[in-house]
Amino acid sequence: MNAEFEKHFQEKGFSQPTAIQTVVAQPLANGESLIGIAPTGSGKTLAFTWPLLDQVKAGRAGQLLILEPSQELAMQTTRVVREWAALVGLHVQSLTGGANVRRQIERLRDHDEVLVGTPGRIYDLYNRHHLSLGNIRSMVIDEADDLLNDHSRVVVTNIIKAAPHGCQLSFFSATQGQIFTQFPSLFDRQLTTYDVRQTDDSRGPVDHYTVLARTNAQKTAVLKKLSTQAGFAALVFFNSQRNLNYVYSRLTHQHVTVVTLGGRQRQVQRQTAMRRFKKHQVRLLLTTDVAARGLDIAKLPAVINFDLPTSVNQYIHRVGRTGRQGQPGTVYNLGDDHDFRDLRKLLGQTSYQLQKLVIVDERHHQPNSAGGQASRPVMDNEPRRNPRHQVKIVTGKKRKKHKKNRHHKNKGIRFKRRQQAAKDKQHS
Repeated sequence: MNAEFEKHFQEKGFSQPTAIQTVVAQPLANGESLIGIAPTGSGKTLAFTWPLLDQVKAGRAGQLLILEPSQELAMQTTRVVREWAALVGLHVQSLTGGANVRRQIERLRDHDEVLVGTPGRIYDLYNRHHLSLGNIRSMVIDEADDLLNDHSRVVVTNIIKAAPHGCQLSFFSATQGQIFTQFPSLFDRQLTTYDVRQTDDSRGPVDHYTVLARTNAQKTAVLKKLSTQAGFAALVFFNSQRNLNYVYSRLTHQHVTVVTLGGRQRQVQRQTAMRRFKKHQVRLLLTTDVAARGLDIAKLPAVINFDLPTSVNQYIHRVGRTGRQGQPGTVYNLGDDHDFRDLRKLLGQTSYQLQKLVIVDERHHQPNSAGGQASRPVMDNEPRRNPRHQVKIVTGKKRKKHKKNRHHKNKGIRFKRRQQAAKDKQHS
């Protein structure tokens, strides 16, 4: 770490580098291509930022390229890298989908030394001859197991092929996907793996709970109850946009203020949602897995899996949004007994310990399980509490039936009135 970085490091109150920052610093400074694997929230962004910025020379465009899987993560990384780059007179440009492409093209004329972007926009600008990749000395593929999935692998691979052959490659991730074993053949080079998942201690304590809620309506009621607790905030994850839209409509109808983050939203909408959530203007951010990767939300108390993950990696990246930088966190998994059996089987080879938690109805004056008051997890071997104490839902079906009965009753009254009017007319 150079003198400027070390001074800023101390000013920010950092005590010492994390495990991943320590082990990759010298290899990256030496120009080594590598794979860095570390838990979520362990400082992977700064792990590649410090040593790679040291290799960049001021005044030469596009020497360092950092690829991110989403607009949000690209913008977050841009802010972090820009903060440190400014200390040594370097400039950073963000190139993401959803942003104004004309402005990005105009900004490329500034010849910024560092580029951060999403693969689709980077490759589009390259194909249209607005962006040259010929000056790249080092390339970072962040959240590598996501960027190299079937959907985006071809684009990322084409970007790597367009860079100079001797370009340094760095792959970072919190999980090690099967694709990692194919790297030597895909990229025609040997990569050293630095895996600190077993030695990193930067994560805070995180409790993992299962909350019995059999229907979407019951799950929504749990969200509403949790959101009433003082200081509560959570990312709520869904497997489908359809479920997300349903819950958003139901909560807003019940006057619960929430925001959403989805792939179909415009960039300004996504930025506004993130800003309101980070400023604690809303307590629930409903999202699909677009937000599960890398986003750093300071001191986020909780993550809620409205729809349970279908893979271990998906679970790891979701729950990694809480318990960051030594802070405590909580994970709520909503579902029924069958869902929880599948989840325990899925997490069988991990260190996560699931505990049962009952969210009770305040009408019975029982302690609330979400925080604030004394709450206690119900362990797996304990008898189930009285169902009447659980959250009760008045379903739409009953309300509809009530309206239907009232409609038939009114219809009968109107029919009798017409009959009476006809008789009166005959007599007159």
